[in-house]
Amino acid sequence: MTIADIKKTTETKMDQSITAFKNNLGKIRTGRASAGMLDSIQVEYYGSMVPLTQVANVSLLDSRTLSVQPWEKNMGAKCEKAIRESNLGLNPSSLGDLIRVPVPPMSEERRKEMTKLARNEAEGAKIAIRNLRRDANDSVKKLVKDKLASEDDQKRSESDVQKVTDRHIAEIDQLVAAKEQEIMAV
Repeated sequence: MTIADIKKTTETKMDQSITAFKNNLGKIRTGRASAGMLDSIQVEYYGSMVPLTQVANVSLLDSRTLSVQPWEKNMGAKCEKAIRESNLGLNPSSLGDLIRVPVPPMSEERRKEMTKLARNEAEGAKIAIRNLRRDANDSVKKLVKDKLASEDDQKRSESDVQKVTDRHIAEIDQLVAAKEQEIMAV
């Protein structure tokens, strides 16, 4: 493996870490309703647990209300039960075959808990990025030790990897700041 390969795979993995971080941020609840809020809910479907989105259509009715429309009539009660028993604090109500899920406004205390959760997710993503930097630098050091690269190449590589790391950490900081602002907006 060459230094260029190491840099490329490191940057690819860092991009994947950012993508995973964005997904995790999307699961953190804000004051507004979003269809992604219910992604983590599992429903029993013919003896196995499946995500709610595989047995029902989830959409927004307005900024504070979600609608869940099961594809099979017998799934309505199971979907409603799964939403109620999730730890999201939601209380769905059934209107025929449509389930309305009003999203209550969050208290100030709950908003602060959510911003802490967002910061913890950000710290986890930063740790993942730093670990990738360390792995890349270790791989380059091994190439130098095996005399497949020079020490000048190692210094240049470490500098390049540090720039990529700094760019990804700055992106994480921007994402978490935007999420905190979204959570704290009343």
